[in-house]
Amino acid sequence: MSLDIVILAAGQGTRMRSALPKVLHPVAGKSMLGHVIDTARQLKPQGIHVVIGHGAELVRERLAADDLNFVLQSEQLGTGHAVAQALPMLSAERVLILYGDVPLIEVETLQRLLLKVSEQQLGLLTVNLNDPTGYGRIVRDDNGVVQAIVEHKDASLEQRLISEGNTGILAVPGTRLGDWLGRLSNSNVQGEYYLTDVIAMAVADGLVVATEQATDEMEVLGANDRIQLSQLERHYQYRAARRLMVQGVTLIDPARFDLRGEVTVGRDVSIDINVILEGQVVIEDGVQIGPNCVIKNSILRQGAIIKANSHLEGAEVGEGADCGPFARLRPGSLLGARAHVGNFVELKNATLGEGAKAGHLSYLGDAEIGARTNIGAGTITCNYDGANKFKTVLGEDVFIGSNSALVAPVTLGDCATTGAGSVITGDVPANTLAVGRAKQRNIEGWKRPTKK
Repeated sequence: MSLDIVILAAGQGTRMRSALPKVLHPVAGKSMLGHVIDTARQLKPQGIHVVIGHGAELVRERLAADDLNFVLQSEQLGTGHAVAQALPMLSAERVLILYGDVPLIEVETLQRLLLKVSEQQLGLLTVNLNDPTGYGRIVRDDNGVVQAIVEHKDASLEQRLISEGNTGILAVPGTRLGDWLGRLSNSNVQGEYYLTDVIAMAVADGLVVATEQATDEMEVLGANDRIQLSQLERHYQYRAARRLMVQGVTLIDPARFDLRGEVTVGRDVSIDINVILEGQVVIEDGVQIGPNCVIKNSILRQGAIIKANSHLEGAEVGEGADCGPFARLRPGSLLGARAHVGNFVELKNATLGEGAKAGHLSYLGDAEIGARTNIGAGTITCNYDGANKFKTVLGEDVFIGSNSALVAPVTLGDCATTGAGSVITGDVPANTLAVGRAKQRNIEGWKRPTKK
């Protein structure tokens, strides 16, 4: 059966106390609405319709995509009114209604819910709550059949004792939705058009309201303030950590791990505390990641070791290679097999060949460095003249003395050597020593300045 998805994302979120529209606040590095859209895409609908209101232009700008249809709700008159704004664009046999501030809803849960939908049946997602305050209550008859949803503010004292709450997530037959929305009334405490009133209409029309349960309360929790946002963040990370551990990853402390993207992992991976993985990360077998590392859009090949406090972005660390502690690999950095980058070394658009080493305190930018080459402490590639970038090329088995400055463009042949403290401005042939430093003078009897 064909499917249209409507995502309600027009609310202001005043309790966030923010200029940013509520649905753009992030969970795990991605906006709440972004999470919901990604989940919706996995259901392969014929259309995804996002109802926007407060901060509409910013929402549209941040999330614009060819497969999204943005619908403006200029006045926020309730959830029923919001869905009605998208009604002219809906033509599928089933319509699923989601919420832009409920980012943890699972694809599998929604798939189960959609199986409930037919011409004579709609699907309603509910959740059992320890504290249902604020939730609409699911009212059933003596046989357990759903009769209606009563909003908390409109509920009687007896109805408020009901622990089964409405999540707001609803899947309905598309041919019926227009009629139900057209019959909604705003005769309630809030003066709004409640989408939940559709349930009582469906019952009156002889349809069955089939319920599906969310796995837990957190899956369907919305974020109305920063406290709830932090709860969603922690639960997302808890789920991510569990999934990795099921795949064989050792997390030294799952509570101190953050995933802000997607990660592919091999076997026998070990991740220490306070590691952040962002974007697209690939971690192969036997990789070890030390504490306090940030790894973004990078590939860690088999047996790689990332030591404490290192920052990698857009980098690839080769098989058996290691970097850190306190190393920084910027975009375009590539460590060959068994290469080594030590503490306080920064790479940018630089390739280190197999077994090459840069032990400490160096900057290597726009460089191609051959196998087994050794970079002495304090070495820098002078790759930028204030307007343009230039490349440094070092052959195999080159030895760069400490505190060398390699002024690009420059090429050093295989087995070339530079003396410590040299400024190298010209090419160095293979098997050659280059010394580019001022001649030392010793001045006898020199007196240091004194303070006046």
